[in-house]
Amino acid sequence: MTSEQTFQPLWASAPGETISEMLRRRKIDVSSFASDMGESEEFAQCLLDGTYAIDRSVAERLHYAIGGSIAFWLNREAQYRDDVARIQGTKEQDEASIWLKELPLRDMRSFGWIAKLDSKVKQAHECLRFFGAESIAEWRSSISALEAVVAFRTSETFTSPPGAVAAWLRQGELVASKMRCEKWDREKFHSRLKELRKLTRIKDPDVFVPELQKSCAECGVATVVVRAPQGCRASGATKFLSPDKAMLLLSFRYRSDDHFWFTFFHEAGHLVLHDRKALFVEGKDFISTDEEDEADRFSEQMLVPPEAQQEMYELPVNYRAVMRFARKIGVSPGIVIGQLQHAGVIPPNRMNFLKTRFVWA
Repeated sequence: MTSEQTFQPLWASAPGETISEMLRRRKIDVSSFASDMGESEEFAQCLLDGTYAIDRSVAERLHYAIGGSIAFWLNREAQYRDDVARIQGTKEQDEASIWLKELPLRDMRSFGWIAKLDSKVKQAHECLRFFGAESIAEWRSSISALEAVVAFRTSETFTSPPGAVAAWLRQGELVASKMRCEKWDREKFHSRLKELRKLTRIKDPDVFVPELQKSCAECGVATVVVRAPQGCRASGATKFLSPDKAMLLLSFRYRSDDHFWFTFFHEAGHLVLHDRKALFVEGKDFISTDEEDEADRFSEQMLVPPEAQQEMYELPVNYRAVMRFARKIGVSPGIVIGQLQHAGVIPPNRMNFLKTRFVWA
């Protein structure tokens, strides 16, 4: 049993190579060839290099200057251009296939960020549209810029691929760009944060998230909740989309109220305390910096005021005491438990039943 396959090499032979061989055999130099063609030496050289396409007029002059039928030269040109297109298509498909493996493609489709298309090249173009990039090379340049400002951990334990983080950030930007906000007002936002602590006592995200977004928007902050795709272990990020509008992005990654609200106030701390030109991404896969440590302290003090922290650390660790204290300072009991665990006062597995758990629909 035999099978026949057409050999398609990953190279193309330009008609200029055939012309050069015929000139060599006839011992005709480029100057004489150009004269016979009625053209300049520059034109003749472009023909030899394959940068000038052979049309019917050129084919007729080649026929009279060095031989070969008109049909031969037109077919030679057509085959060359077909080979070039095929090779470029193969390379584009290979490049697309490699690039798509760097993205959380399945989640980007299932979350509705991009359409599912039937070829790798078309799917790559759809992803480029999503990222607002003209080419994969341009996208890679943007990833280099991301890695320059966000310090990724590199170990077997910490494995957030930059492509997954970039996709999450991009979706956040797209959603935030459509949200209407007042102009950024740092002082107003800072003072508003104390009022927002009361939202921590609401258990239903369908209730507290819209209120949170509305209040932040009045201060110039587009607060966006975007589910993190596979490979992205970020829990929050902040970025100014313009001088008058900030994005505060949350992933609900850990799906408990203590983590959610700690991350929100942590990101709010970046907006209040740090450079408006900076991008901050928070999560276990990212190296801590002085700014991250400051944002942590800001969040801790927003959730549990400094004057109440000593009392919290001295609480009898029981249901009633935690509930009373949480009610007294105006936050959810889950936040109190989270702070006690973070401080090492109680172990991570103690009293987690007081935390509110969230589930993605």
